[in-house]
Amino acid sequence: MQPQTVANEISEIIVTGEQIQARIAELAKEIDAEYRDKNVLTLGVLKGAVMFMADLSRALEIQVQMDWMAVSSYGSGTVSSGVVRILKDLDADVMGRHILIVEDIIDSGLTLSWLVQNLEARGAASVEVVALLRKPDAVKVDLDVRWIGFDIPNEFVVGFGLDWNERYRNLTGVGILKPEVYS
Repeated sequence: MQPQTVANEISEIIVTGEQIQARIAELAKEIDAEYRDKNVLTLGVLKGAVMFMADLSRALEIQVQMDWMAVSSYGSGTVSSGVVRILKDLDADVMGRHILIVEDIIDSGLTLSWLVQNLEARGAASVEVVALLRKPDAVKVDLDVRWIGFDIPNEFVVGFGLDWNERYRNLTGVGILKPEVYS
């Protein structure tokens, strides 16, 4: 879906689809160099990371196994609650594997921090994170994120996998949703 389709609901496009694709290509090169000759499991965090995971995986030159996990700390709100629930666990065993968590956005960082600790406790050889977006002003925990696509303002954003009420995921870029839409 192109941004003009929902122009009356989005106050500003902050990252265009073209910018996202260019940054994914750069990230893929860095990830290829890091994980060459390693047994890598990419872990997409559902549902928001679907678009990013798909495009990043296609841009990688290395072989990777893909798996998915669904965790939630939002419920139906627009702000992370910090209480993490596993909605869908991994199918693959992480013991001794190099795990690359592919995340759509880092808000408070609480969910991602919990997920990293959970995977380390399961015996992963290493756990690294690549996130398309990060809100530096919203982060509440010290979290080592290896690769970041874009730092963005602390606003409620949608597009490229990010949603409000299961809408806007297929927007090609990322935009700030007008408060009157979700309030």
